[in-house]
Amino acid sequence: MCALLLYAVCVCARAQCGTAERINSGGDYIDPNDSGKLRTVESAHFTKDVETLVRGASSSVGDDIAYTLGHFPNHHRALASIAKLALRNKTGKVAGAKFTVVCYFERAIQFSPKDPSVRMIYASYLIAVGQPDTALLQLREALQQAPRHPTLNYNLGLLYAKRKDYEQARIYAWKAYELGFPLPGLKNQLSAAGQWREAPPMPPPSPAAPATRVPDEGAPPAREKSPAPD
Repeated sequence: MCALLLYAVCVCARAQCGTAERINSGGDYIDPNDSGKLRTVESAHFTKDVETLVRGASSSVGDDIAYTLGHFPNHHRALASIAKLALRNKTGKVAGAKFTVVCYFERAIQFSPKDPSVRMIYASYLIAVGQPDTALLQLREALQQAPRHPTLNYNLGLLYAKRKDYEQARIYAWKAYELGFPLPGLKNQLSAAGQWREAPPMPPPSPAAPATRVPDEGAPPAREKSPAPD
């Protein structure tokens, strides 16, 4: 059911947002082969001041972020920046941008569907604008792609805790901490609600069966000993 809902959301958004295409001067944010073009775009349009929403580099902040996303649709930091700018300005479409914030995320997912970080950043934005159910769909899909991602497990735990589904929140908290997530916030939230308990101990590994020696396929069969003479 969740997969069908997510598919319907994506189809609807794609009809409104168009399709993100690879262009010669851009590429895939997570593809090392495109790192040279990425540096070129970032040096001119996604400086530290642009990323932190202080001032634009070649034009306005919105223009420069939009330019960056036009060349690298799944640029994680640019997606996070355009989401922050929209939240700060209390708008769904920032000045200088061609698309809405939702469109930029949907275009990024269409461009790089196996990039779980895009969905994780998108989920944070959706939670901030009061759409936790849609955020949950995005996080679940991201976790399908990266089940051992500690931050994804932690964020899912936070969202379930917010929904007061403490059983699920504990499960994802245990997984996040098992994978080394360092922040205690989720554990503290569950403790404050009287819902924290330590993860049950892992069952001991089953004893390994004794190894059976199998002759190499190419090895000649062992010779039988000739019977001893009487």
